[in-house]
Amino acid sequence: LSSQHEMPPPNLTVKFLSNFLRNPFMNAAGVWSITAKELDHIHRSEAACQITKSCTLASRLGNPKPRYASAPYGTINSMGLPNKGFQFYADYSRKRVRKAGKPLFFSMGGLTLEENISMASSLAKENFDDRVILELNLSCPNVIGKAQIGYDFEVLERYIKVVSENYGKSFGVKLPPYFDAAHFNTAAEIINKYNLVEYVTCINSVGNSLVIDTNTETTVIRPNNGYGGLGGSYVLPIALANVHAFYKLCPTKKIIGCGGVKTGLDAFQHILAGATLVQVGSQLMEEGPQVFSRLLNELSDVMSSKGYTTLDDFRGKLKIMEPLKELTTQRGRTRSKVNTKQVNYKTL
Repeated sequence: LSSQHEMPPPNLTVKFLSNFLRNPFMNAAGVWSITAKELDHIHRSEAACQITKSCTLASRLGNPKPRYASAPYGTINSMGLPNKGFQFYADYSRKRVRKAGKPLFFSMGGLTLEENISMASSLAKENFDDRVILELNLSCPNVIGKAQIGYDFEVLERYIKVVSENYGKSFGVKLPPYFDAAHFNTAAEIINKYNLVEYVTCINSVGNSLVIDTNTETTVIRPNNGYGGLGGSYVLPIALANVHAFYKLCPTKKIIGCGGVKTGLDAFQHILAGATLVQVGSQLMEEGPQVFSRLLNELSDVMSSKGYTTLDDFRGKLKIMEPLKELTTQRGRTRSKVNTKQVNYKTL
């Protein structure tokens, strides 16, 4: 066939809230996002948008090193929320708005309810347009002595309520990984009460994991007796389950998928499960900002091989197997039949 009959490359553009983005990729909070230099690198990359490091009211050095390590199928870290403090990221966001760059997610992870109230109130006073989008991190597993807010549903709702009241604009929440259907339902029920919560990010790293160096017979990171948050390919199935569950249970919210994205195929699976945007963490740390160019090419190749021309062609259209059905054969014996169908996304 001549080149004029070749299919055009897939259209990877996506709308998120009021922003039109050229592709679904962004960094995960905490990776290439602490300093202005790191943020600028992501801004110049092929990622369509970016997010800051989750900030506290005051700057933090984080946990002692070594606090990050590569593992056979991913990474483990116990960073401890090192960041330059709320005012640094507010100032950076202000400069970014003036330069009219790509959308910037502002990640906020105060250590107390009062910190989050203070930061949300201050951020509300900024004259930011819709290209600065708040993400409330309710799931950092690596601040020693601090429980993950997302696992205490009463506290989870309290945080969402006060941020809604004090911020007064659209925002999103970053959740920890859940492992039980009852927890999916409870968290979704809370989130669905608040119209200002317009998106959900699933997932943060899987906390309290342990990686051991067999040669030295030691832990690979220093903080918290070597326990840390697990990322990379280890967590992809967990991330996909959370993305899919919240896509079904929160039909009016956008979903950002995060966890285990190493290839364009992994990104395809996140979108198939229901994600509108896809964050990259561990692989970005390992490969650097050039990872986005590779992921874009790989995602485009997967879509072309399947005949998809836009992300909407397959987003959230994961097929599931029906329960086994007993069928009687002509000889009186029974056999099982498995069908596939698309999920009704409004019910779990």
